[in-house]
Amino acid sequence: MTVKAQSKSDKKFDRADPVAYIARTREYYQALGYGAPYRWAHFDNVPFTPLAKPLSECRIALVTTAALYQANKGDQGPGAVYNAAAKFYRGYVHSIDGAPDVRISHIAYDRKHTTAEDINTWFPLAQMKRAADDGRIGAVTENFYGFPTNRSHETTRSQDCPDLLAHLQEDKADAAILVANCPVCHQSTALAARHLEAAGIATVVMGCAKDIVEHVGVPRFLFNNFPLGNAAGKPHNTASQAQTLGLALDLLDTASAPRTTWLSPLEWSGDIDWKLDYCNIERLPPEEISRRREEFDRQKNVAKKLRLDDANAEDSLT
Repeated sequence: MTVKAQSKSDKKFDRADPVAYIARTREYYQALGYGAPYRWAHFDNVPFTPLAKPLSECRIALVTTAALYQANKGDQGPGAVYNAAAKFYRGYVHSIDGAPDVRISHIAYDRKHTTAEDINTWFPLAQMKRAADDGRIGAVTENFYGFPTNRSHETTRSQDCPDLLAHLQEDKADAAILVANCPVCHQSTALAARHLEAAGIATVVMGCAKDIVEHVGVPRFLFNNFPLGNAAGKPHNTASQAQTLGLALDLLDTASAPRTTWLSPLEWSGDIDWKLDYCNIERLPPEEISRRREEFDRQKNVAKKLRLDDANAEDSLT
């Protein structure tokens, strides 16, 4: 399936047009005064691993950029402002039993047009368990996996990707579904998908930032043309979430070559202002730009301290 090309002007957006997140965020952070634009990862060659067995016999892992809830780290609930204190910088492993409490307050999802009230829009574990119960897949792995959103390509590729691969191999995963939320999340999960595929584990990335994922280059990508934070379906809409996971599984099962992108037929309700608002510097008055710069600097300092504390804690164990 193909996706209509990106419009050259936000003002000409059609409902089918994807947001150009690379260009949008470049302009946004330059306007905030952060100098040279961020360099997004890009590869010409893409590894590809077909499923080694029928999907109905496969153990499927869920990889998420969501963070485990930490009661001592401030507001992490629906609609919470960006909370750098809730970030994590090394991957984690957690049982799928029960209803795990994971949140996305630490990443830059679209806070204006969605609120993260429904965990199932960005954490499709419930739908995956149903797919296993229905025999669509063999099983969900015993654990799901938290994957960090490090801006450093090198850290992601040399640290986070090998960590994830080792965990999935230990859990005997045949394939993985990776769900992205923020712009950097899309790059991180794309790099992870590439690493897993090169090691023989088939993958599909579910996300809402088409340009970023395709710029990196992945084997399989299910594109949901929704505000960031809704890669797994519409909020409070079980049918949408079931259909979205079903498409991801179909793509995992039937793709025959790398760089296969499918566009979900689902449409976001209401007008398309959400495509114009996210990190759009032209829609922000000067005082709001200044406020955001101050807040961004504050959150960077919080994150820097968190990384330092994590590094010190890790050193103390060695």
